[in-house]
Amino acid sequence: MIEKLLYYLNPKNLFKREKADLNLRMMHGINKISIFMFLLCLIYMFIKFVILR
Repeated sequence: MIEKLLYYLNPKNLFKREKADLNLRMMHGINKISIFMFLLCLIYMFIKFVILR
């Protein structure tokens, strides 16, 4: 699972073309964006509540 997460977060793979139908490619793209935004929000919350306290 960690290996798949690191694959999704790799910027090289963000816009890499996958051999699948359009709907599956769109779903994977949205998943990559949502994981990236989730991690950004976790970092923001950590900085706001722990460091700037």
